[in-house]
Amino acid sequence: MAANDQIRPLGAQISHMLKSRGVDTIFGIPGVHNQEMYRGIEEAGIRHILARHEQGAGFMADGYARASGKPGVCYVITGPGLCNTMTPLGQAYSDSVAVLAISSCLDETAATRGQLHQMLDQEIAGGTVCDWSETAHTASAAYTLVDRAFAEFQSQRKRSKHIQVPIAQLEENAPPAPAPAPERITLSEQSLPQNIAAQIAAAKRPLFVLGGGAVGAPETTRKVLRQLNAASFTSYAGRGIAGLDDPLHFGAYLGRPESASVIASADLVIAVGTELASIDLWRAELGHKGDFIRVDIDPEILAQQSGGGKLLMNGVSFFMGLTAALKGHTANTSWTAKEVKDARARWRAESDAERPGIAPICDALREVMPEDTMYYSDMTQFAYTGKEVWDMPRPGHWHHPYGFGTLGYALPAGIGGAAARPGLPTVVIAGDYGFQYTVQELGTAVELGQPLPILLWDNGKLKEIEDSMVRAQIAPNSVIAHNPDFCALAKAYGAYAEAPKSYSELKKAVTDAFSADGPTLIYMTAAMSAD
Repeated sequence: MAANDQIRPLGAQISHMLKSRGVDTIFGIPGVHNQEMYRGIEEAGIRHILARHEQGAGFMADGYARASGKPGVCYVITGPGLCNTMTPLGQAYSDSVAVLAISSCLDETAATRGQLHQMLDQEIAGGTVCDWSETAHTASAAYTLVDRAFAEFQSQRKRSKHIQVPIAQLEENAPPAPAPAPERITLSEQSLPQNIAAQIAAAKRPLFVLGGGAVGAPETTRKVLRQLNAASFTSYAGRGIAGLDDPLHFGAYLGRPESASVIASADLVIAVGTELASIDLWRAELGHKGDFIRVDIDPEILAQQSGGGKLLMNGVSFFMGLTAALKGHTANTSWTAKEVKDARARWRAESDAERPGIAPICDALREVMPEDTMYYSDMTQFAYTGKEVWDMPRPGHWHHPYGFGTLGYALPAGIGGAAARPGLPTVVIAGDYGFQYTVQELGTAVELGQPLPILLWDNGKLKEIEDSMVRAQIAPNSVIAHNPDFCALAKAYGAYAEAPKSYSELKKAVTDAFSADGPTLIYMTAAMSAD
């Protein structure tokens, strides 16, 4: 009998099935309830990365998925294992990331109480943060759900999924999963309607708003922007789509109040692959007064819009169709490079004034970062400024917990991202408070020997919350916490640590960290001096 035809416990068969579907890495923590899922990992040839907490495992799977373009998979136990993973699953759902969590569950809960890891309803709990959460009561159901998850990752907006399998079912012998289907499911690539193309070509002041759903073909997008002589903004997730040398690119400054006036001056706004969410705009409305076209793969997003053109279409197909429709077209619009440059200068000054000292450090760091660096940032003032002032040379290389907005994301997600891109530069950006949510994952980075610079911004408090309280005329309360010696803490885990006193020392520390044989914590404060 061939190895792939062997009868095995279902837990082992699931690992073999995942391997046949292209999974090469699983993040997780083994326990007595999910140990059968670990029976087949090594036999299947899958690498398992041990997290220190299930929250870390979920974030690692998220970071891996964002970096690799493949689904991130994590294995967790019944009850608290799934609960600990729910925050990362909620983050993945919010940010359209393909994460699949597979957990064990109790065989029976209705008639028995007091069992180890028992919850009232684990399936429903998973469903509150995932696209769906289902229980596989048979081997056939488990295989069907895995294939359903992977098919939806390919054909729909990416969202987190959860599959749970009863412990007894994991232990029971089962035949292997069916062979993977030969065909690949892809999003429909319908033609661009001629009237839409003509409307865009005729605009005298066209403005594109580019989101994370438009990152697939930056060169095509840039060609369209140049040919139309169109202005553009990106959402935070869309940074890098427009070229750094594009004189009509306003950058990722949608959240600046004045951007609404700029948008109102356009005669046509085309929003591609963006929710135009409050976390991008920080206001209720985009601000457009002229015509509006929205392009998205999510019908729910299109349904939120009243009026204007709506295209259920992915960003790559849209810009490819527009390229063909614009063949031979010469644009003459009223946008000027000076108005864009002046607006960007005003908005950068506003950003620097709100959180003083961070923008110049971003400038210094950008000088030594390789172009293919991938960044993972946390909810910290350093990242809030960086998302505006740090122009990206390519899209899809700065990852942040945008929608759900959880603390503790950056370190484990960066570990997952680095695992997906061995030999390529990855950087973690965290604040002193959020870093402590998942600091234990330093142990995983040390075990893996990852050359991971960890930029830790320490302002000694929950500064963003303090500032918000002051603006609301609330006396700041509970915004200062006792911090450890972060460099000593990093060294206790076996990592390297540096505390640069100047920008030149900072740049050297980052450069050295990229060639180290393990992670390096780089401790930054506002006291660093410019050279």
